[in-house]
Amino acid sequence: MNARLNYYGNGVAAKFAKYINSAGKAVSDSTLPAATQELVKIRASQINGCGFCTDMHTKDAAHAGETQTRLNMVAAWRESTVFTDAERAALELTEQGTRIADASPGVSDDVWANAAKYYDEDQLAALVSLIALINAYNRMNVIIQQPAGDYQPGQWG
Repeated sequence: MNARLNYYGNGVAAKFAKYINSAGKAVSDSTLPAATQELVKIRASQINGCGFCTDMHTKDAAHAGETQTRLNMVAAWRESTVFTDAERAALELTEQGTRIADASPGVSDDVWANAAKYYDEDQLAALVSLIALINAYNRMNVIIQQPAGDYQPGQWG
């Protein structure tokens, strides 16, 4: 299977990717815990059906020391006991932020208030930015049908 478009081989697409990768640095440099960042990226990617991003972020998380049990449970986090209350709040915000078109009010006040119990304003800003960013990456990869499975941890730097 080949992608419809070589995203990094096309001048316009590569330039766009460079800019959004730069935007991602603001999140990765934030105080939002790295494990939470990976969980958010995995959950949004699962919801959006982005095999490439799901492959990448589960492998990156495992490489960083995430347990296989927790990785296996991301899709069923509500029924799982392996996530902290803070991680659960981030996962719920991720789900509502990713499925924003599926709910008339978007992200509920209750979900926002729950996340705000665990994360300070800078971390909330990072969390919102990350949810928006991973959704953009997911959409790019789904639209061009980027094949999944061959990603190696650290491949993109």
